[in-house]
Amino acid sequence: MRIALLYPPPWKIAGPGEAEAPASEGPPEGYRPGDLDADFYQIPYGLLSLGAQARRAGHQVKVLNLSSFPWTKVEEVVRGLDADLFGMSCWTANRRGVALVARAIKRAHPRAHVVVGGPHATPLGPELLRHHPDIDTVSLGESDDTFLELCDRLAKGERASGIAGTVYRDGSVIKKGPPRKNIDDLDRLASPQDHFATHILMTSRGCPWACTFCGAETSWGRGFRAQSIDYVLDAMEHALAKLPVRMIQIKDDTFTTNKKRVLELCRKIRERKLSFFWSCDTRVDLLNEELLTEMRLAGCQRLSLGVETGSQRILDAIDKKITVAEILASTELAKKVGIKVRYYMMLGNRGETADTFRETLAFLERAKPHEYIFSCLSIYPGTRDFEDAEKAGWVDREAYFEGTFQELKMPFDATDEDTAVMNEWFAKNSGLRSSPPPTSDEYRDVLARLGDYHAAHMDLAGALYREGDLKGAEHHVRRALELGYPCPGIGYNYLACIAKARSDYEAMMEAFSTAAKVDPQHWVLIKNVNAARAWFKAGGPAKRLPLELEARHDFQLLERTAQPTLPGPLPEDWATWSEPLAPQPEAAPVKTPEMEGSKRELGTRGKLRVL
Repeated sequence: MRIALLYPPPWKIAGPGEAEAPASEGPPEGYRPGDLDADFYQIPYGLLSLGAQARRAGHQVKVLNLSSFPWTKVEEVVRGLDADLFGMSCWTANRRGVALVARAIKRAHPRAHVVVGGPHATPLGPELLRHHPDIDTVSLGESDDTFLELCDRLAKGERASGIAGTVYRDGSVIKKGPPRKNIDDLDRLASPQDHFATHILMTSRGCPWACTFCGAETSWGRGFRAQSIDYVLDAMEHALAKLPVRMIQIKDDTFTTNKKRVLELCRKIRERKLSFFWSCDTRVDLLNEELLTEMRLAGCQRLSLGVETGSQRILDAIDKKITVAEILASTELAKKVGIKVRYYMMLGNRGETADTFRETLAFLERAKPHEYIFSCLSIYPGTRDFEDAEKAGWVDREAYFEGTFQELKMPFDATDEDTAVMNEWFAKNSGLRSSPPPTSDEYRDVLARLGDYHAAHMDLAGALYREGDLKGAEHHVRRALELGYPCPGIGYNYLACIAKARSDYEAMMEAFSTAAKVDPQHWVLIKNVNAARAWFKAGGPAKRLPLELEARHDFQLLERTAQPTLPGPLPEDWATWSEPLAPQPEAAPVKTPEMEGSKRELGTRGKLRVL
């Protein structure tokens, strides 16, 4: 059977020179570029998992990320995909796009079956079918087995009604199938890394905690389930074999829930000599010095922590079950081993006031994470915030079908005056914020603590370069390369920048040339090489023209825009079913730190009340 799995855009996006779609189908009123979080464009991992299961079952499968495509291109893709089954991932931000794409599918392929799943569809399944007749089935929560059963039924020409874990139509009546038990043995699933080139990896499902703003329990059920160590190691190896750079983002909800498991995983990464860099997300109360040391030596470069606030009162109100003291302690432990610490912060949680917000800002001055990023509270269906707000009469679920807003960003209970204070700050400070980088002395301490570790040498080299110690920087870059630094192109980029600072342009181009031979795919390297070529072409050395090069090795710069992980160009044979998809072309766009986070502020309580 032919299956097309699509990640739709949020609404009808106008292409260059095209008029905006009408308000009911186009961007929300007041929308500005940057209002959508940059992570919106990253394909949901669930689509890759469904694609892997279906391919292993013998189906022909295409997975396409259309999240930034103009509507004319979306329609072209839908018309060209002669699939029997179309599946889409529905989030609050792209719920309107899902409905529009479903309509386009039925217009072009009236006999095709349309199934929708995802964190927005799961809590609003019956409503989704009632409002959108072009959607045939809603798959609830964990959908791997549900989707395979649906595929099997359709392939045999059987009815798709009554499948466990779905909402479906029985004539004009909308019905819910029996509940489906969550998958206990995640190792029995096909690995997305066997079928797709993606820098994203999930090694577990679920989170034992229940923060008021989070819908993880609605999507995955209560509790925590994890893949075996060997399964994860194999997935890592397969991922690295397909990636242009040796970088993986582990996107478990709470990666270190089982500390013993992560310790064993890290030690076996080193035993297998899997040399790569990675990041993960977790909680501050699930870390200790032994674990963080093993994580760093296994390649962990960045740790993202759900901190949300620096006010203990707000932490308690959102049921975070952590303390400010734990946040500070875990941050210091991570810094001791050189792991970059990123805080995810929030505005507008329940109990938030101008005073608690100022307390948070003062806390950030004390904690000094390497990076932090604020987001405004969104009321997502499937969360406790949504349930409580609906019971209180503050929101009505019909607003998610009748409103054109991107996400329902509103303070839970802050006054208009307090909201104005937060919005004024957010307007000037949205996106990724950084603290001053560590000094060379701090990185010397890290190197002494970890031993002769390549990434610690590179961190020290970067600090020495910033401080103007070119000789010291060169020494530690070369030592990092000798020890097998996983991204040598970054190291040779440093050597080129050091040579340029010495006006040794021959050595600069030699370093760039070496980088191009051994590891050419890093964005910062490509940018510098292009700048140097243009400089030489313009007669830079003779005319003493300025040449600006970047010397950096932060983890974020290693992401590239390519299908299906990000909405890069489609391969030429995207509509051909008889052959496998061609290798994905490299694309020019790249997600950089400056693109992190949404710039959309909180709305007012009065404006967003939808009774």
